[in-house]
Amino acid sequence: MCLEKTNETLYLLGMNNSSKVKEIRTIAIANRGEVAVRIIKACEELGIDTVLLHSEADVSSRAFRMATKTICIGPAPTNQSYLNIQANIQGAVAAGADAVHPGFGFLSENADFALACKDAGLIFIGPSPESIRLLGDKISCKALAQKAGIPLVPGYQGDDQSVERLIKEVELIGLPVIIKAAAGGGGRGMKLIRDLSEARQLIESAKRESLSAFGSEKVFLEKYLDRAKHIEFQIFGDCAGQVQHLFDRECSVQRRHQKIIEEATSPSLTDDLRRQMGSAAVSIAQMAQYQGAGTVEFLLQDGKFYLLEVNTRLQVEHPVTEEVMGVDLVKMQILTAMGKFAFSSEDIRIPRGHSIECRLYAEDPYQGGVPSTGKLGTIAWPEGPRRRFEYGFESGDIITSHYDPMIAKVIVWDESRPRAIDKMIRVLQDSVVFGVHTNIPYLVKILSHPDFVTGVMTTRFIETHFSEGIKSSHNEEDRIQFSRQVYKQTFSQKNQTSEVASPWLSHWRNI
Repeated sequence: MCLEKTNETLYLLGMNNSSKVKEIRTIAIANRGEVAVRIIKACEELGIDTVLLHSEADVSSRAFRMATKTICIGPAPTNQSYLNIQANIQGAVAAGADAVHPGFGFLSENADFALACKDAGLIFIGPSPESIRLLGDKISCKALAQKAGIPLVPGYQGDDQSVERLIKEVELIGLPVIIKAAAGGGGRGMKLIRDLSEARQLIESAKRESLSAFGSEKVFLEKYLDRAKHIEFQIFGDCAGQVQHLFDRECSVQRRHQKIIEEATSPSLTDDLRRQMGSAAVSIAQMAQYQGAGTVEFLLQDGKFYLLEVNTRLQVEHPVTEEVMGVDLVKMQILTAMGKFAFSSEDIRIPRGHSIECRLYAEDPYQGGVPSTGKLGTIAWPEGPRRRFEYGFESGDIITSHYDPMIAKVIVWDESRPRAIDKMIRVLQDSVVFGVHTNIPYLVKILSHPDFVTGVMTTRFIETHFSEGIKSSHNEEDRIQFSRQVYKQTFSQKNQTSEVASPWLSHWRNI
């Protein structure tokens, strides 16, 4: 337990002798979009100033306008800005920051970046470089899991990375086999081999993609489980070295290995499975002396679970855990990095109710999810009890082709899963985003599908039911056309009258 002595800087840290509280006045945010906004809001509540380390392409963003200070670290290409370690360090130091929050993606799981922060006298808000290396590298993580007795999917994690050796291992494992990047996640560098004749091409492609995204071409192989569910456990290590889990999330609805809809908690777990998986998650984190927020991911098939990977960072879907557990994971990260005790075991009780998150993308759902770029017009979120909107862009901002096309995350909470599903559908239908196409119709179709409603969906749900997106109906086409007319009417009248036409007063919502 961490006991604050006075307002001085001495804390008692359980078995540790003592540790000085690290005062943080300014945090540099090495990220963009909605996660940058999320971090800024947490900092505002803690009275901490923020510095946004941004690319040239992100001067038109909500985070840019919200941050206390902004530092441009390079042009739009990620390898010249958000993935450039020295540019981020120099920007943070130049701005007088005490700490760096990496958000998720980009450099958030890069041990070299965490070490560079430390060497520059900056506090890295996340686990230690050693923990990141041990758990963030998928191969060393699996070796640690074996020591902990955690079940693993059959595969190959060897040092021999020659294409010839990898092809031989594919044959030994047996098709289908999935290739994964050892140094990262998020679907990058991931390829599925269903035919041995495609193995060489896919392995070489995975290596190139992994090198581009994570700076390492090292990959590993796993037997592909074709009826699996994707379940993850939120873990958190405090400043005294104690790790707890904050229960589970269901993340089976994925497209090309990218999550689309997440829930807390999973409708798929029995009490016994939840206990076993939670215990496994905590054990591997404790072995790595983990501190801060992280996620242990599993595959579940036929009542058996297997370790998938450990993400040594905050997750995109962290809000659903916050909603059912009543915590603020970002504030907990910051307080823990300062050496303060962010929570007690009494704070972590059983989850209450059910929460769902939908990722709202700028894409055309009727064209297989083709990204949609351009200037955002009118945006209106239907505010209401236990409705949460996390967004990085506002009306007038530009969605570019440089980065992930996610505009916002829509999160709801309700007393039960059926009620949460109904609420999410209503919230999505009442949300207004003009200027670009969005995947709102796609999300509504998924939420209404019988497999989702009953909770039996697997990671092949999208592939099975929505492989080509969705087809537009006559009414949906009418609605799109009418919404465009309302948009044009709104802005054509803006300079003619003080009473701007409101889409909420138009009948298109009910078509």
